[in-house]
Formats: sequence, C-alpha cells, structure tokens
Amino acid sequence: MAYRTGRRGTGPGRAREPGARSAARPLRIVVADDNPVVRAGLAALLHGRHDIEVAAEAADGREAYEAAVRHRPDVILLDVRMPGTDGLTALPHLVRLAPVLMLTYSRESEIVRAALRLGAGGYLVHGEFTADELAASVRGMREGRAAFTATAANALLAHLREQQDPESVTSISAPSLSQLQSVVAQSSTARRATGVRNRQAFRLSSREAEVMELIAAGMSNQQIAAACFISEKTVKNHINRIFAKLHSATRGEAIACWLGVSGG
Repeated sequence: MAYRTGRRGTGPGRAREPGARSAARPLRIVVADDNPVVRAGLAALLHGRHDIEVAAEAADGREAYEAAVRHRPDVILLDVRMPGTDGLTALPHLVRLAPVLMLTYSRESEIVRAALRLGAGGYLVHGEFTADELAASVRGMREGRAAFTATAANALLAHLREQQDPESVTSISAPSLSQLQSVVAQSSTARRATGVRNRQAFRLSSREAEVMELIAAGMSNQQIAAACFISEKTVKNHINRIFAKLHSATRGEAIACWLGVSGG
C-alpha cells in the first residue's frame, strides 16, 4: 500500500507544525478497514504525528463500534466495503460516538451520497491525498471541518447539477450555491466565527477565506473553481495571495498555519 508523501515529511522526528498545541491531549482515532496492510499503513502514517494517536484498529463495522465505545476516539476512519458489518451499516451508530471520516477505495457517486446522508463528515478516496493532507483532514474533523478528495467532491457537484432544470444549468442559483457550500464546507455558526477570526488574523478577503477553507478541506483547484463558480485561473490568483499572506510556500504549510490559528 503506497501513499504519496507531502513535502513536510511524515516521520516522528520532523519539526513541530505551526500552531501545534504541545500540552493538548493527542487526537485519538480508530481505524476501521478489513485489509490489515491498509490499517497498518494508516496507523504508521498517523502515529508519526505528534498530536495524533491511533487508539485502536478494527476489521469491520462491529469491531469499530466496540472500539469506539471502549476508547471514545475523537475521529473514526471508516472503510465502506468490509465483510461482516460494512461501513455504511455501522455508520449511523458510529456517528453518535464520534465524527466519522470515510477512507475507502469505493468511488461510486451513490456510495458517496449515501455515506453523507448517513452522517459521515467527509469522504477520502485512497490515492487522492498525501500523508499531510490525511493528517490535516483528521485534525479538521475534530474542529467540524468537512474533508473531500476529488472523486467525492465531483460526485456532490454532479448530484447538484442533476437537480438543476436543463434550461437553467448555465445559471446557477444562489440556493444551489448555498447547498453546495453547506455540504462541502459544513458551515455552522461556530465555524463561521472561526473563519472570521482567521480572516482577520491573516487579513484575507471574504473570497480568499472561502478559498482557504476549501483548500483545508482537501479540494483541488478544479474542485474549488467548481464550488465557487469561478475559473481555475482566478482560483490560482487567490491562492497566490493567500500563500503570501500566510507566509506559506505549499498547500500543506498553508493548511497547518490556518488550522493552527483555528485551534487558537
């Protein structure tokens, strides 16, 4: 099982990321996947982070539920297809115990939408994220931030476009934009307040803050352009300005900086 590695590195001896809370209790997670190689790989990736601890591993949904009851994790990573109790069957029960981030090879639009309807807080497809992006997504889940890789984001966009009247496809209404943003960004009163604090701290415009939130959610330039209904060139211009204001050279650095301020 191979994962792409971000520039910041994943080893336990790497430098502490900006905004890390050294005295805080590590973020505890449960990893549920029937493939022991995948479980071991994820555990190795996340154990190397100073602020993340893998509390337990599980081979199916029932084991994940039992582990969550026993360990009370902050976040649960859940596969979709597992023998015995699969991820979607266990999901409604698990979300009562902790935020759930789907982490799977399942790419079908119907599966993505079903997982979100059942309470998943995000959906990552293997091969579409770096190690740093996975860690940032796990941290963001505790703060109420959604996380989507390209496949999941595209499934949401396709679903919204299917709901449009054919004559109005080229004219996206404000309610449709609000619906997309509420799903992708999981906007809430508390999260909006955090966004305002971050925007003020870094002197970002409203649009720049919106783009930064979508970057932190793991979206590519293409998905951000679709979510905001702007061109990819405009997205790149926003990102250049954001990186300058956050004094960051990469997406990983920008996300770490943004989450550090979010965490206070």
